[in-house]
Amino acid sequence: MDDSPRSAPRWGKIQDWSARHPYWALTLLTVAALLPFLTKPFNLDDPIFIWAAQQIQLHPGNPYGFYVNWYGATEPMWAATQNPPLFCYYLALAAGIFGFSEIGLHTACLLPTIAVVLGTFRLAQKFCRWPMFAALATLFAPVFLISSTTVMSDVPMLAGWIWAVVFWVEGIRQNNFRKLALAGILTALTVLTKYNGLCLLPLLAAYAWLEKKSVGRWSFYLLIPLLALGVSEWITYQLYGQAHFLYANQYSAANQAFHGGAKLFKAFIALTFTGGGFALALFCAPFLWSRRQLLLLIFGTLLCVALAFTAGMMPAYFSWFTGNLRLGVEAEIIFWTVGGVGVLALAAEEMLKKRDTDSWLLALWVLGTFAFGAFVYWMVNGRTLLPMAPAVAILLARRLEQNRESLSAGIKISLVASAALSLLVAQADFQLATADRKGAEEICAKYAAHPGKIWFEGHWGFQYYMQSLGAWPVDIYNSQLHPGDILVLGFSNASVWPPTTEQAAMLELFIEPAGAWLTTFNHDAGAGFYSQNFGPLPFFVGVIPPEKFAAYICRQPAEQPH
Repeated sequence: MDDSPRSAPRWGKIQDWSARHPYWALTLLTVAALLPFLTKPFNLDDPIFIWAAQQIQLHPGNPYGFYVNWYGATEPMWAATQNPPLFCYYLALAAGIFGFSEIGLHTACLLPTIAVVLGTFRLAQKFCRWPMFAALATLFAPVFLISSTTVMSDVPMLAGWIWAVVFWVEGIRQNNFRKLALAGILTALTVLTKYNGLCLLPLLAAYAWLEKKSVGRWSFYLLIPLLALGVSEWITYQLYGQAHFLYANQYSAANQAFHGGAKLFKAFIALTFTGGGFALALFCAPFLWSRRQLLLLIFGTLLCVALAFTAGMMPAYFSWFTGNLRLGVEAEIIFWTVGGVGVLALAAEEMLKKRDTDSWLLALWVLGTFAFGAFVYWMVNGRTLLPMAPAVAILLARRLEQNRESLSAGIKISLVASAALSLLVAQADFQLATADRKGAEEICAKYAAHPGKIWFEGHWGFQYYMQSLGAWPVDIYNSQLHPGDILVLGFSNASVWPPTTEQAAMLELFIEPAGAWLTTFNHDAGAGFYSQNFGPLPFFVGVIPPEKFAAYICRQPAEQPH
């Protein structure tokens, strides 16, 4: 930046304009932060939402009335997804304008991202003196920025969530029943965007009861989302013979037992994910806590980590980590777990010391989201902890502004560091998605002229591009692979079963780099932002193994694995 005297007045004008027009300033900054990711390839669960949106364009009244192979076998779409279809309707509408291209759908998803940032600012205006800081802390939380580069329903759910809280708080304080009704409608939309939005109901009820000290007319507005969910359940039962929310709960319960792991293990992983997902809480720790408190925080965290490691957590759940890799993973676990403990301590201290309704709202918001992600949901991932982002940001602002009139240089540097980290991990996620798309394109181009059929195992974004290029997903119960057919495996994806040497011979191994030193999702590196089953870290800093794909030629018809 130009350090000449002319640059200071120019910067001062920008600051003055931002202060006069904070909503426009935050909107422009949010768009600028996400602009580099508008061409990001579709990845992870993006295809599920895109396919439903394509179905909606053809059959608006039957969003899940088709079949999909998402877990290795063909099944009805309503059984493959555990999300309600409202966001898919939004994507269908957006695709009617922008098309189903990556840049078109990512552009459409800017709107809910902006809504979250602006909603955080408006709520923070009521709770602290630094609402701009709180909004920026939300935008530049790694968990939020990564999630904002997807076309999944998590950020749209949070957009409804934060504005429901805004209008609920205003409605309760002002006895404004129109705002309470609007909050009820927004809560209903939140629930129909993602079922996790039901966690908003007890939060709103607790705030109203603490503020009013009684159950009043406000309680009737919380019936709106329950009525909306009931209507949705009736519709899905009529369409598919199964109430979808109940089915999603059955799925979650089954996978909790199969994949979830021990409760204490999940809670420990959730602490690590919280620390990494909200890195600013750790970066600002010297300004949040006294020296004695900081030492106690670090000592308590190290004690918990030591107990977890000596109890055999790493060998039991992550047995593939050995040698230097294990040491690196454990070091990063310790580092981010300190931050996670700090976030929970911040919420608990706010609730116990201030004891006002605003403090209770923020603390219950953070602690409730953590408890849901650690103990209720069937696996730990960044997306499940995402809803606490605005509350963590506002708690940070409330704590930092104590005994301070303005942001210190250290706090500003911490915010810049969090922004830099968030952009880097979002870029790493972009590279991961790009590797899967490039792998699919390279393999399909090479074997396009092959006389046999091209099959593949592996799902998520890799599946989306393989299918769009004409390849067929293997159905483990029904597919018949014949001699001469090509079988492609995406080793870093889900539902992959390598063939025996009698069934197929490897033709070629394809290597696609997915980042040199940072990744969000890699089994071998221990990064499991989208699922704890891939690793105990939200992202990993170190040497990153490349994405690998293998092409086989089938030798004989063979039974598929069951």
